[in-house]
Amino acid sequence: MMNVTEWMSWEGGIDLVAATSPNLQTPNIIVHLGRMVNTPVGKAPSGMLFWQPDANAAPLVFGFVSTDATVGAYFGPKIFAGTPFEAAPVMDATIYIQINATSAYAKCVTSDYAFEVEMSDFTAPCLINREPSAMPPFYQQGVEIHARKVSLKINGENINISVPPFGITGGPASVVSPNGVYAR
Repeated sequence: MMNVTEWMSWEGGIDLVAATSPNLQTPNIIVHLGRMVNTPVGKAPSGMLFWQPDANAAPLVFGFVSTDATVGAYFGPKIFAGTPFEAAPVMDATIYIQINATSAYAKCVTSDYAFEVEMSDFTAPCLINREPSAMPPFYQQGVEIHARKVSLKINGENINISVPPFGITGGPASVVSPNGVYAR
């Protein structure tokens, strides 16, 4: 048995890592949301957003989102310590996620931005068990379903995206995760 000092679990997860151009060296969009995220300090719909439409400018949106500021503030220093997200700000948000056997939809509204992700064309669910690495520096366990069809809207505008084969967590870059755990 391995002891952990920090953890979070979720149900109803949506994870998209993408780029607005195949020429970009790194993705410029991350939408990582959970319908309910559990932590030692509480539970709330929560996640992480990154949106940098201009690679030469600062991101327009960067940070953790949650309906509970205490839960949102837990992620950076406790789960994402040692990464560029460690000191990311926490933004108040509304989060709605609907998942069924053939499709998933997530909407997150924070500040002046509304992110909408639709996913479909699912593979069979897979049980994952990933060891920590440089990114991400935590253990991952859970169920993932690769979504082969994905669309993104920001503020109602369809965003043309390219989805790489792998995301920041080591698995597919477009995933529905019915449940899972990150632990350190």
